[in-house]
Amino acid sequence: MTKSLDEIIKSRRSIRRYADRPVEREKILACLQAARLAPSAENVQPWRFLVIDDQELKKRVSDSAFSGIYLTSRFAAKAPVLIILMAKPDILANRLGRLVQGTQFYLLDLGIAGEHFILKAEELGLATCWIGWFNLKGVKKILKIPSKYRPVAIISLGYPASCPPGNHIRKELKEIAWFNRIEG
Repeated sequence: MTKSLDEIIKSRRSIRRYADRPVEREKILACLQAARLAPSAENVQPWRFLVIDDQELKKRVSDSAFSGIYLTSRFAAKAPVLIILMAKPDILANRLGRLVQGTQFYLLDLGIAGEHFILKAEELGLATCWIGWFNLKGVKKILKIPSKYRPVAIISLGYPASCPPGNHIRKELKEIAWFNRIEG
């Protein structure tokens, strides 16, 4: 039985323990397809995804990405798949957005596309964790990423070994949202 979007959003967790089971390429492609359909500022679609599912390469990337001060992200090395989420910023849209609004719109765009990827993974019974704490220079070097691409995050992907209890605490709606005037 397919979960509703509300059920997917409520059950989704950042998973840090993965089963020793490969992820089917069709499921990875379905997640990428969901991400590809995300909206973006001026429709520049700045996202790029590098899928690392070769285990030898994943080990080399993990050894570089999750060592030293980045050791707290080391759990991701046990995921069967790592997705390197990168930006190819549009010069005009990104520069104008940063100068006029003070906002780097490509980061918002990547957040939307990444969340599409993660929600599709949840629907397919896969687990993910969005990782921003990793050795950026090490990843770029190991993967020979051209300078026109900016790695922004890594998404670990796999089947969950265990699911944490559904007790993640969230602020009450009245603490974070208002109508017509700020009340707090």
